[in-house]
Amino acid sequence: MTLALVRTRALDGLAAPEVTVEVHIAFGMPSFTLVGLPDTEVREARDRVRAALLISKFEFPQHRITVNLAPADLPKEGGRFDLPIALGILAASKQIPARALEGQEFCGELSLDGSLRGIRGALAAALAARRAERALFLPRINADEAALARGVTIQPADSLLTICAHLTGQTAIPPHAVSVTADTGEDDTPDLLDVRGQFQARRALEVAAAGAHSLLFYGPPGTGKSMLARRLPGLLPPLDEDEALESAAIYSIVGGFDARRWRVRPFRSPHHSASAAALIGGGSTPTPGEISLAHHGILFLDEFPEFNRRVLESMREPLETGAVCVSRARQRAEFPARFQLVAAMNPCPCGYSGHPSRACTCTPVQIANYHARLSGPMLDRIDLTIEVPPVSYSDLAGRPTGEPSAAVRARVIRARERQISRQGVPNARLEAGRVEELCAPDAAGAALAEAAMRRLNLSARAYHRILRVARTLADLSGDDRPGAMHMAEAIQYRRGFGRAK
Repeated sequence: MTLALVRTRALDGLAAPEVTVEVHIAFGMPSFTLVGLPDTEVREARDRVRAALLISKFEFPQHRITVNLAPADLPKEGGRFDLPIALGILAASKQIPARALEGQEFCGELSLDGSLRGIRGALAAALAARRAERALFLPRINADEAALARGVTIQPADSLLTICAHLTGQTAIPPHAVSVTADTGEDDTPDLLDVRGQFQARRALEVAAAGAHSLLFYGPPGTGKSMLARRLPGLLPPLDEDEALESAAIYSIVGGFDARRWRVRPFRSPHHSASAAALIGGGSTPTPGEISLAHHGILFLDEFPEFNRRVLESMREPLETGAVCVSRARQRAEFPARFQLVAAMNPCPCGYSGHPSRACTCTPVQIANYHARLSGPMLDRIDLTIEVPPVSYSDLAGRPTGEPSAAVRARVIRARERQISRQGVPNARLEAGRVEELCAPDAAGAALAEAAMRRLNLSARAYHRILRVARTLADLSGDDRPGAMHMAEAIQYRRGFGRAK
């Protein structure tokens, strides 16, 4: 009777808890038993491992094989356990030295010919292996992603034979070097210079970028609402390394990591038919939704009122906390969701309410019902609301008159640097207890804020959001405190759709 131990990693939300693969071979009728709370994909590893070992010219033991994935109470899913199970069988049957497996971790799915297929969550596994101070063997296709976790030894391989040759001292696998050497990846964000006219909307876009504020565009169809929103990522500073690692780790666990987008802020634009599980996260095994995939980036919701109201309401808590907890009967996972919300909508079902030259065909009841799809608490969490009117012929036919994204981005970066040096976070993320300390206006601004609170019947949340926006406006202009001019502009952004009463 022989026993072999192999270290590997499971996936539990963004974490990669350690799993010990225990392989026991004993005399008896040939059998292959897999225990330790495996799902269907893991149980199918028995057939993949057997075929891979035989085709790779190894002997498959004709004895009683028991494989335990410990700890037994942690759900195991995916094909990532194929490689450690195969190595455990080889070590237990004395075909490779068991001592060579010490101080190493292994993850990978085996094809029937013994080659390695990619896995999800390679970056999370690499970060966990770094904390455990072990080298990580994994498929070559995941090497660039895993190597982003600097300080861990990544040993990429194409097949089971390659790894066995390394473990037996025949052919060493060189550690993988980080291939992402540029400060930023490929950013294909369109330029703000393409937008004609819409100077108020462009100003609101700059303010939103400078302070990480949520933003709602409303106006008739074809006025450039979506065009403006898609240019917001080009105004934002690049992700720092910690933010980039968090974002990459989320994409890694859903299998969507792209090294070419390293340190580029994500831009997610789900269709309005998206379910709550797709937007917030869910599934029998909890997976991140669109709000988590937009972590440290932009979540753009076009046709805002067309989204299911229950789905939109489920975003209210993540907008405040920057995280979402997905609980299921067997598993609970928490995902980060620090995203910047940008939304766009028409003023009415037909889209032409208030249009200067086209008549609206909607009844007052239809318009009221359309507006009622967005709750007051949801609108209260939007910092900036701006109308996007039709563009005139002279603006469309003339030469571009606005600034390019690079010029606006330079101002945004300067404003962000002021915020980070002062308080450590962008203004939109200031905690309520620090808002009045850091965003207090001067005497004229305070008088204007008091009048606005009284006349517009603003909530405490709305008042704090006005102060945050005014602080951002002061940062853009280089002023130490928000003044009356900054407060007036910030208040104006609260008097948009659904608020001017």
